[in-house]
Amino acid sequence: MRLSEASRLALRQVRGAFVRTYASTSAELTTITLPEDSIIPHNIEPPSLEVQVTKEEVVDLYKQMVTIRRMETTADGLYKSKQIRGFCHLCTGQEAIPVGLEAAITPDDHVITAYRCHGFAMVRGATPYQVLAELMGKVTGLSRGKGGSMHMFAKNFYGGNGIVGAQVPVGTGIAFTQKYLNTGAATFALYGDGAANQGQVFEAYNMSALWKLPIVYVCENNLYGMGTSANRSSANSKYYTRCEYIPGLRMNGMDVLAVRQACKFAKDWVTAEKGPLILEMVTYRYGGHSMSDPGTTYRTREEISHMRSANDPITGLRQRILDHNLVSDTELKQIEKDARSYIEEEKQKALKDDFPSPSDLYTDVYLKGSEGKPLRGREREEIFYFQ
Repeated sequence: MRLSEASRLALRQVRGAFVRTYASTSAELTTITLPEDSIIPHNIEPPSLEVQVTKEEVVDLYKQMVTIRRMETTADGLYKSKQIRGFCHLCTGQEAIPVGLEAAITPDDHVITAYRCHGFAMVRGATPYQVLAELMGKVTGLSRGKGGSMHMFAKNFYGGNGIVGAQVPVGTGIAFTQKYLNTGAATFALYGDGAANQGQVFEAYNMSALWKLPIVYVCENNLYGMGTSANRSSANSKYYTRCEYIPGLRMNGMDVLAVRQACKFAKDWVTAEKGPLILEMVTYRYGGHSMSDPGTTYRTREEISHMRSANDPITGLRQRILDHNLVSDTELKQIEKDARSYIEEEKQKALKDDFPSPSDLYTDVYLKGSEGKPLRGREREEIFYFQ
């Protein structure tokens, strides 16, 4: 696809949405007041509902969410055309969480999550090209085509983990390292409402509270753990209140500014050696749990349609931008058009890449220098050398 110079400039601007940027101190600030129920506290004084942003910041948030939405829509099409195989968990509808969280932290902070991690990988520094290549099993992917949807990594981003809840104690270990090394950074460990009942989550709570680790536990409550509603699986579905010795906040996870405000507060809290904090982000996925789940057997199409029309994170931010006269409707439409062109370009590039060779099955098994002895295969003559 050939693009004009103007379009290429616009694409570079969209690409820049995933590179950490900071507004200049001279930029004019706009104050936006969040609704009263945007952030609800538990055993803690909540952050202010007065959010200050520059035009550049809020437009950057919009670009990122639009680009992630387009990326996930493209992945959906690639899966249905059998270019992507295996597991694939899309975050369509939940874009405000990775974008709002990343806007509140720095590259030195650490993030770990479960599956549904494509958006997190992108805001942490991966390109859509690398994400799409990994989804299609190409050697140019984030995990060289070996990980797929659930195993994506970037600088200070530890995945993408397939074992339900297992990333929470791992994240606690990362936070322990940060405290031990006195880095001054924070760890955000994310998990879903379906994983919130795992015993290892509560064990991690206990250890982090004892040692006052700089960790924020984030429950992405999209109301359904696979096909089971939170009210059917949890005796207490107010996940931010579940620990008597760790305070919590519940926020509208469909509002990128509420997520950003809460995460800023949370980082300041845990890095001040006050101990861990629990955030519950109430959100909604428009699709099924994975691509094999139609998502309509345990909820109605009317429910999904209502959430799309009344609570969409992109539409909500778009309206705020227009209400405050930060950017024109024409400019927003151009951002959306540029994102579509950019993702299409990234997809076409990834489609042309090679798959790993059979010999790659035996690589990336050991840390370099720690390789084990050769192993015999099914037959005596089969000897495998893992690297």
